[in-house]
Amino acid sequence: MLGRFFALAACALPLTSALPKIHAKGKYLYDESGNRFYIKGVAYQEAGELGRRPRQIQPTEAIPSPALTLTRTSFSAAFHPSACNRDLPYLKQLGVNAVRIYSVNSQLNHDDCMAALDSAGIYTIIDLSLPLNGSINRAAPSWTTSLQSLYTDTIDAFAKYNNVLSFNVANEVINLANNTHTAPFIKAAARDIKAYLKSKGSSALVGYSTVDASAIRDNVVQYLTCDKAETSVDIIGLNTYRWCGNDDISSSGYNTITELFQNVPVPAYLSEFGCQKELPRLFTEVPAMFSDAMTTVWSGGVAFSYFKAQIPDFELVTLSGSNNETVTTNADFTRLQNAYASVTPPTRLLRAVLLNSLTLPAPRKRHLVGQQQLASYAPAIRLRLFDKHHLLAGGANCDAIAENGQTGTYGKYGFCDPVTKLNYVMSTYYQSQNRNVDACSFNNNATVNTGAPSSTSDIDQNASKCLAGFVPTSTPRQPWRILRWIWLKRWIERCSFDGSKRYVCWFRRILEQPP
Repeated sequence: MLGRFFALAACALPLTSALPKIHAKGKYLYDESGNRFYIKGVAYQEAGELGRRPRQIQPTEAIPSPALTLTRTSFSAAFHPSACNRDLPYLKQLGVNAVRIYSVNSQLNHDDCMAALDSAGIYTIIDLSLPLNGSINRAAPSWTTSLQSLYTDTIDAFAKYNNVLSFNVANEVINLANNTHTAPFIKAAARDIKAYLKSKGSSALVGYSTVDASAIRDNVVQYLTCDKAETSVDIIGLNTYRWCGNDDISSSGYNTITELFQNVPVPAYLSEFGCQKELPRLFTEVPAMFSDAMTTVWSGGVAFSYFKAQIPDFELVTLSGSNNETVTTNADFTRLQNAYASVTPPTRLLRAVLLNSLTLPAPRKRHLVGQQQLASYAPAIRLRLFDKHHLLAGGANCDAIAENGQTGTYGKYGFCDPVTKLNYVMSTYYQSQNRNVDACSFNNNATVNTGAPSSTSDIDQNASKCLAGFVPTSTPRQPWRILRWIWLKRWIERCSFDGSKRYVCWFRRILEQPP
């Protein structure tokens, strides 16, 4: 409803655009006139206190994303008109043409700030993930209808602006070799978000930012950028903090990452950069980033960070006053400003090859809302709801809702939101106990849905109609048409859930984000 309202508002009050749209062609970015485009950016997001803790960070480890340290009150704080007006002169002074924003509130109207940024020649790189439960969880990855809705809500709020350069589907989700199984879920998100943007007539790019860790970086980048355009990311970012002080291309390792990225078939940029292990930050990497040695591969970068983020001090400005109305720049600000002003990157063309890849089926939301409205209960799902020590006695089979990025096998209902999955598992258990009413009690926190099919054969028959021809696989045919939930209520034997006690351990991994 809000998205429709904003769309109508945009028709009534058209936004004037000073910026041409940016598109990707091969491995480079171009504006509408055909000139190559380079990102001279800065991370622009105020961090909250959640999860904030000082620690020693390894030389090539990326700084934890600001999106992981945000409180709900920091959503789009920088996009408030007063904050935007406060910061805009300094962003212009810094000489940036892009800002990266890690978390936005899709329920607010951002016309004023986006128009101001547009007039200042500044594009936006917007991360679609949200703090807490609004992102792909590396501990238990899943790409569900509920998460898809969160992402598309943000797109609905921002797709109308010409100065949206890209939407990031995830940031540093894969950070260790033991969680690379999350890659198919990231790729599925990219595929479906690209399809959604296309349906809205948006030319915004879809991207991912990876951690600079040699054990995983190269394979992750290759996997997410291979295959046909409809299923791969449009732009790939590398969060790297390896250049410090008076390093050069060789001593910093920039020559190594440039060589490793030279065959990446989509535009690549440094989605976070700036020394993390010693002060002051000299930003001597900027001239190298925009030199002939690197622009054959890279399309610029985003300095971290305009606002204060985490120990050690990475901010370029300090806010003061009763309402943070006063901005004071520091020496790092001046050094980055001078570095950006000193570079004039060249234009060059290269060609690259595309590879092949596999990913998982697309989630389908159709009629899930109606199914929940018809249910005879009001679920009260909360974080830490389920206890890992209570896994549905009797060994109910959860293959139908399981998703395994390592083996590439995805259950029929793996895309469902956690509540629907819970309904399925509880119903399966109820059926396995010969429909014994006590088996649907769960300590008096659930009740039988009397309107469901009366026999297992009826359930199976309706399920077959709903899912005819579907075989769980990592290679979807017609990905946005698989699994239509038109008759979900007819075949699920639902056990109602209305409590807040701890139950099924399998769901704990779905409903929680890592601490």
